[in-house]
Amino acid sequence: MTEFPRTIGKVANRELELNGYTTYDQLCRVSPEELLRIHGIGPKSIRILGEELAARGQSFAD
Repeated sequence: MTEFPRTIGKVANRELELNGYTTYDQLCRVSPEELLRIHGIGPKSIRILGEELAARGQSFAD
């Protein structure tokens, strides 16, 4: 189970979990480009996750 919003989609949530990403802290260690290589992760998911990270005072890795 991930802490990510359902708005990124079922496939995106499942694929993030299968690739070991279940928390926002873990997303801070990877770049959006790395996440886009995962099947089911697209620009919309990255935008939503980026907004969620920013609301927490965090961001993706460079």
